Amino acid sequence: MIATQPILIVGAGPVGLTLALALKRQGVTVRIIDKNDGPTDKSKALVIWPRTLELLDINGCAQTFIENGLKSRRARIFANGEALLQIDLDSAKSDFGYALMIPQARTERLLEAELATLGIRVERNTELVSFTDFGEDGLECILRHADGSEYLAYCDYLAGCDGAHSTVRHLIGAEFEGHTFASGYVLADIIIDGEIAHDETTICWASDGILALFPMIGGRFRLIAEYAAASGRQDAGLSIEEVQAIIDARGPRGLKARDAVWTSHFTINERKVKDYSRGRVFLAGDAAHVHSPAGGQGMNTGMQDAFNLAWKMALVCHGKAQPALLDSYSIERSAIGKQVLASAGKLTRITTLRNPILAELRRIGSIALSHVPALRQKFVDHLAETNLRYDETPLNGNLGGGSDKPAAGERARDVPLDASDNGATRLHELLADGKFVMLSVGVPRMVVPEELRQLATSASIEASDEYQDGYVYLIRPDAYVALSTDAGNVVLQFAKLRSFATASNSLASSVSAD
Repeated sequence: MIATQPILIVGAGPVGLTLALALKRQGVTVRIIDKNDGPTDKSKALVIWPRTLELLDINGCAQTFIENGLKSRRARIFANGEALLQIDLDSAKSDFGYALMIPQARTERLLEAELATLGIRVERNTELVSFTDFGEDGLECILRHADGSEYLAYCDYLAGCDGAHSTVRHLIGAEFEGHTFASGYVLADIIIDGEIAHDETTICWASDGILALFPMIGGRFRLIAEYAAASGRQDAGLSIEEVQAIIDARGPRGLKARDAVWTSHFTINERKVKDYSRGRVFLAGDAAHVHSPAGGQGMNTGMQDAFNLAWKMALVCHGKAQPALLDSYSIERSAIGKQVLASAGKLTRITTLRNPILAELRRIGSIALSHVPALRQKFVDHLAETNLRYDETPLNGNLGGGSDKPAAGERARDVPLDASDNGATRLHELLADGKFVMLSVGVPRMVVPEELRQLATSASIEASDEYQDGYVYLIRPDAYVALSTDAGNVVLQFAKLRSFATASNSLASSVSAD
């Protein structure tokens, strides 16, 4: 069924804006509201990791972000002044071998500017009050303006991207299960004078807690430190003298802090809903999961929620796929959310160890890690999020004989194309059409039957270190492998796709080669 009403997105933070952008680029009518009168003026989330940059690249705007951010290529870890480990992010298996440091306030402005070029503006001072889900007939929502006036709005689907205190999550009655860490923390956006690299992250473990210094645009640093606020001061900022005392006690010698523009106390929560959807309502970003800032993956995970949901929703709204395709959203992203929640929590516990024996084991382990390249690379892949994969999903083929380079569910890396249906020269460029891509490696390019070309396209490459020669890969619009088969069995193997194809009104027919 082709959608006749817009998608209503509640929340215009990075996740909601990303979802609106990805949907609108695929020609889906969207409406995005936010109860605040403008975008945030705080730096908040600071980093965009390589995998998120790859997805922004598919959507045609990665370069805009790169031009407005700072490339941080390494992180160094110290313990009580001793250098333990250097992590080189340029080893990430991506064309974007760095952490892009860019404050959330700027991320939101850039996304909103991209939306404006597509004719979409955020409806500010507008909040969701309630809704009724009528199934196939869509949803009826009550919206409220800042002056208290209420009115009805109608949509085919509702996306809750409205943060940790999500109204949408509350309205569907989804439990936000988890806990709050006992420790308190502070952050401060400051200028630091002294000998410190302005393109790397510095992490210091000390007996009285952790200190982390993250580079920012404009020559500033974000300080995050474990810190117990005095009673009654949890809502107050930090003085520059208090910030300096933390740096003196835990950081490299000779550093002087000044010009703090934002300081805040905070606690860390680990919480997640079990299901990211209910009926025609979907949750994404902090509305579905919140976790420790360790690893800096919160905003990235939310933006990747949005990209995952957008391509599926676009195919359904255009009548190219059955609504059942949307069921895979919660399955896939809930599994990723669980994984990120666990790894961020584990990293937080490791970095905040106070027991001297455990802290010494941490020190020894870090030194060992510095001498094992394979383990360092694994850690970089984890930070870059290039190792994220969809194992438990109905969209993967289970045909046997497929390649494990990359395997079904793994990320499909961007490569130059030798030939493609629409003249695209890179895989990401071809995926921008929102279609599946049948990528032939070292074998003739497949010809997609006429009746299926609204859903799938094809391309070929001669050879690549990223893909196995002699195989054909079915790559999803979000650059993950759905399945692969050797070229000799391509007709048989793709015929076995019919159960999946029928479910999404997609590749149900046979395929031939040029």
